Amino acid sequence: MSQNIFLIGASGFVGSALARHFLADGHRVLGLARTDRAEVALRTAGISAVRGDLDGDMAPVLATARSADVTVYAAQVAFEREPAIIRALCEALAGGGKTFVFLSGSGVFMQRTGGAWSPDSFAEDDTFMPEPLALPRVEAEGIVRAAAQHGLRSMVIRPPLIWGPGDNGPVASVYRSVALTGSACYIGAGLAAYSNVHSADLARLFSLAVERGKAGALYHAVAGEIPYRWIAEAVARDLGVKTRSLTMDEAADVFGPFGALLLSACSRSRDPRTRAELGWKPTRLDLLSEIGDPRLRALANPPSTQQSIQGSNP
Repeated sequence: MSQNIFLIGASGFVGSALARHFLADGHRVLGLARTDRAEVALRTAGISAVRGDLDGDMAPVLATARSADVTVYAAQVAFEREPAIIRALCEALAGGGKTFVFLSGSGVFMQRTGGAWSPDSFAEDDTFMPEPLALPRVEAEGIVRAAAQHGLRSMVIRPPLIWGPGDNGPVASVYRSVALTGSACYIGAGLAAYSNVHSADLARLFSLAVERGKAGALYHAVAGEIPYRWIAEAVARDLGVKTRSLTMDEAADVFGPFGALLLSACSRSRDPRTRAELGWKPTRLDLLSEIGDPRLRALANPPSTQQSIQGSNP
C-alpha cells in the first residue's frame, strides 16, 4: 500500500538510499530541505521538498510529520542536539497512531580498543556500557522507544557501519591514507572491527519495519564484519603498495582525530530480533567488494593530482 513517507535527512548518504528505495516501492516521499540547493536536489530526485530547519524552524517539520503516514529520522546532527529534536517529534506525533522510525547506530556501544580485537558482540536486548560521546544518542533511543506507550508506533533501527555506492567509510579512508603516506594504513594491530551492512540491505530493513515492525522495538542489521587490517591488506594488493601500522598519534594526523577513534575501535553486533520478527536477511555480504572501485582508487592519488583532476572537471 502506497504511503506518504516524510524522510528527515533525505539528502544524506543513508537518507538518499532510503528515499530511492521508498520511491521504487511506490511510496510518495517528502524530504526536509534547509536550503534552496537542497530543495532543488530533492525535487530532481523525485522527492517533494519541505522547507524547514532542525536548528530553528521546526514548525513545518512537525506539521509535515503530523500529516505524513510515516516519519523516518535519518538526519546527521550533533549528538547533543538529538534528544531535544526527537522529543519534539515524538510529542507532536503522540496519540495519532502514526509510524516513526529513528536511525541510530552501533557506535552507542563502540569500544575503544586501540586497534585490538574485542570478543564482545551485542544483540538488540543486550546491555552495554555506552560510549561517552554517544550518551545523547542513547537518550534519544530511549525517548523513541518510550513514545510507543503514548499512541505512537515508534521504532529504533541501529545499524553498524554502512557501506555502498558513494560511501566515505573505512575502505575510502584506507585508500586516502595511501595518498598521504604511500602505504595502506591501519591502527595498532589492525584487528578492531565494526560489523557492517550495505545501504540497500538497510533500506529493505526500513521497509520491513514500516510494514510489520513492533511499536517500541529496537532492530539491528548485520551482514558481516572485517578487521581494519584486512581492509588495508586488500587495498595494498590492489595498488601494489605496502601496509603500515600507525600509532594513535600518527593515525590522528592521517585520518583526523575522530577518524582515528573510529578506525581503532570495535563495535560488533548481532541481529536475532530483526531476523526473527521481520524476516530480514542481507544479500550484500562482502565489504571488500568495494576494492578496486575507480572512485575509491582516485583517493589514493597525491592531493595535488586530485586537485588537478577536480579542476579539469567543472
